[in-house]
Amino acid sequence: MELNIMEIQKRIPHRYPFLLVDRIIEIEEGKSAIGIKNVTMNEPFFQGHFPQMPLMPGVLMVEALAQVAGIVCGGIEENKGKIGVFTSIDNCKFRRQVVPGDQLRLEVTITAFRRGIAKAEGKAYVGEELACAANLSFAMIDEK
Repeated sequence: MELNIMEIQKRIPHRYPFLLVDRIIEIEEGKSAIGIKNVTMNEPFFQGHFPQMPLMPGVLMVEALAQVAGIVCGGIEENKGKIGVFTSIDNCKFRRQVVPGDQLRLEVTITAFRRGIAKAEGKAYVGEELACAANLSFAMIDEK
């Protein structure tokens, strides 16, 4: 199953300029997903990071992985109307610079989900090259 941008926005509350997932190309509800982020020179963060050598901030790669995890968990009935908020980021590594023109493939697997707390493994690739990997934990909380 695939999700377009309108379906993504039904699952997570993020909006421009902080919505960092353009499309979900594969999803197994509550378990895993593969998302796509097309990185363009029009991204607002490139104005200051860095004008002479535009690089996607590593923290935004991690956020993009977290948004895919939120999309996976947001499809579970008990999580409807909830949002995921970080509780921890572990074993985060950045392996490749991400620049305008790159396409990030965001692969996330939920490894545990108990009492509203999810744990996930995330990897971001450009082509076959690993750009970022991290273990993420987040709590699903009610939207206010």
